[in-house]
Amino acid sequence: MQLSEVILRPVITEQSMMLMEDNKYTFEVDTRANKTHIRQAVEAMFEGVKVAKVNTINVAGKAKRMGRYSGYTRKYKKAVVTLTADSKTIELFADAE
Repeated sequence: MQLSEVILRPVITEQSMMLMEDNKYTFEVDTRANKTHIRQAVEAMFEGVKVAKVNTINVAGKAKRMGRYSGYTRKYKKAVVTLTADSKTIELFADAE
């Protein structure tokens, strides 16, 4: 697995936005990735960023119904990356000027 395939997208929720104030960033990652892969991918993707800790969560699919048909939403893996105090911040929302 290449490092560019590890991080799929940032998770943008109200809770993840509040965690950004504490230097914690949430990403959706490949289900095969481990904490070491995630750490290496974040440090390679963003210049000047040093990762202190990585927490991972396997998010199960929710049961959904559409009429008489039932199924599940897709499952995914989420990673909460904590940066060190002397690290640069990750700019998720770059100003488009």
